[in-house]
Amino acid sequence: MAKLKINYTKDGFQYNSVFIKYAMVVLTIVLICLFLPKQPRFRYEFEKGKVWNHENLISPYNFAIQKTQEELNRDRQYILKTVQPIYILNEVVSKEQIDEFNTNLAEKWQASQMDTLPNLDIKEYRDIGNSLLNYIYARGVISLNNRYQNKGNDADKVDETNSQYNFTLVHDNIAQQKNTVDCFTIESANVYLKDAIERNKNITHKAWLFEVMRNYITINYIFNESQTDKIEQNALANISTTRGMVQKGELIAEQGKTINSDTYQKLESLRKVFEEDIQISGNQNYVTMGHFMMVSLVMTLLMVFLYFFRFDIYNNNRLLLIIFIIILGMLGVLSWAVKVKIPSLYYIPYCGVPIILRILFDTRVALNIHLLMVLIAAIFVPNSYDFVFLQFVAGMVSIYSIKTLVKREQFLISSLLILATYIVGFVGLNLTRNGSFSTLYWSDLMPFVVSVGLTLLAYPLIYAFERLFGIVSDLTLMELTNSNSKLLRELSLKAPGTFQHSLQVANLAEAAIYKIGGNPLLIRAGALYHDIGKMTNPLYFIENQKTGVNPHEELTPEQSAQVIISHVLKGIEIARRNQLPEVVVDFIRTHHGTTRVDYFYNTFIKNNPEKLVDESIFKYPGPIPFSKETAVLMMADSVEASSRALKEPTKESISNLVDKIIEHKLMQKQFANSNITMRDISEVSEIFKNMLMSIHHVRIDYEKSKK
Repeated sequence: MAKLKINYTKDGFQYNSVFIKYAMVVLTIVLICLFLPKQPRFRYEFEKGKVWNHENLISPYNFAIQKTQEELNRDRQYILKTVQPIYILNEVVSKEQIDEFNTNLAEKWQASQMDTLPNLDIKEYRDIGNSLLNYIYARGVISLNNRYQNKGNDADKVDETNSQYNFTLVHDNIAQQKNTVDCFTIESANVYLKDAIERNKNITHKAWLFEVMRNYITINYIFNESQTDKIEQNALANISTTRGMVQKGELIAEQGKTINSDTYQKLESLRKVFEEDIQISGNQNYVTMGHFMMVSLVMTLLMVFLYFFRFDIYNNNRLLLIIFIIILGMLGVLSWAVKVKIPSLYYIPYCGVPIILRILFDTRVALNIHLLMVLIAAIFVPNSYDFVFLQFVAGMVSIYSIKTLVKREQFLISSLLILATYIVGFVGLNLTRNGSFSTLYWSDLMPFVVSVGLTLLAYPLIYAFERLFGIVSDLTLMELTNSNSKLLRELSLKAPGTFQHSLQVANLAEAAIYKIGGNPLLIRAGALYHDIGKMTNPLYFIENQKTGVNPHEELTPEQSAQVIISHVLKGIEIARRNQLPEVVVDFIRTHHGTTRVDYFYNTFIKNNPEKLVDESIFKYPGPIPFSKETAVLMMADSVEASSRALKEPTKESISNLVDKIIEHKLMQKQFANSNITMRDISEVSEIFKNMLMSIHHVRIDYEKSKK
């Protein structure tokens, strides 16, 4: 299993401070208890459509049965349907329009007399106009309100009667009931006016009079929206939230019987009354004590898990602080959501926690902490079984879907898998409870879509944790392994042979670590950067030398050895100058361990048999590998470099070379501090042999194999 990638800085806070460690644990427990809602929990868990598995439940006192939301919505619709809109009669408007007609008629008469209206009596036209306008305004001109049209009617059966509705007309503080069918709209008033003029035989120029009079028809029944809204709100406020009573001693739920809708609503009502009653009469200190005991138990289990299975995290206060911050953050958000009563708790991106923990730590840590967090949340969330089931399975999917993070596309795939898990789980729960698809709506799935979208915010949070706490996640390693990064481009230009060597080492090491278990991204990053120190003097390394050019011919063996050894120190310097993570720098420091530069050491002894040799001049400074990944890289680096010197690479020569190099490393005790087993080394050896034969195009002699 891959280990956490940390920039180790052994400060007093990070290590060996038991007081700080347990102070953080206690503080986390206290803060979680402060976050938790303080209401007590009803002792029974129940679901509609499921069997009541408890003993017979007898009502301990009288209580009212709460209406369901559907019942309240029906009552609301009925109330709104019965409330009549308020209109105000505006007499001023009608009087002004009639007076204006009388005043302007003479002017319009004079303007038209020369051409079309000779020898006509203006008084007769004025009397007809006044009579028609008075009738129209007496009946009333109204503007129909879409809010009340078709109210309570079937939308698929719309006809002209559907636009009719009753309303209350107020005039001089006197209200009367009317219907829009008894009133005119401006359109219907114009139709009536035109018909009346057409039927009147005393009017010669009917079209002229109609065009004049239509300009003086306007609304005189004015809709009073504020007064109407006030009446509606008063009516809605008087809606009863209960229906019927349950008497003390009455049987509510019978053991072994299915919980139907009526029983379910009685149980919900009892739960609400019970929690309210305990809040008033119960001791809140005992509630808090219960929370403290449960949270303490969960946190103890977390610490025990870390102690037995991830002691490196248990012993690192800095890493514990990260875990506690993540736990507090998510539980704090969830508690806030419960207190403010958001429409659905599934809007909260709960799966962001296992994703962050998986990328920062590993699968086992993420799964255990997610499970414990779900258990804590179950203490105070409503419908805790549904919540625990959905969040736990979705969290498992989120962890498994990014088990090996090698491509950014996995983020999108992970999000889609989480969403699919939520939908399948939610639909399954509803079907087992209701036995029908009729209660499922697309809107019910929207919280899960929003939650999965918000889960993507986990990735910027991972970057923040990396910066604040010196952790290197797989996301950063993915960036580092991009061969177009600035430092790797510089390596490919200054030392192309070393760059190609590093690519081959990365392929060998990555394949080996996949086989024996470890972090493929970490070892690939380490392999790509392990030789960057060769950029300083690239021609002193054989893979970068041109034919016939060897600058070592001008140096003594001691000087040559120091140039070769210096690439480790130069590499560390370049890496830190370019702000590479320390976990990557570790590969530069350890890829030669404390081995010797044998070629120049043997040359020195051959040329100076009488001199005493100082072996420290020819040895790398170390340290030796201290993890499975650094040990595999050391082997991959040595076998890849040595295989280039094979004149005739065959299956036998490659096999002997790999065995010889690895045996030599074991004899020098280079793997003494790494957690790699002999079985791991044997498997790594086989992988190297197979890959090197493919790289060097070794062919099997089929004729010999037949014999």
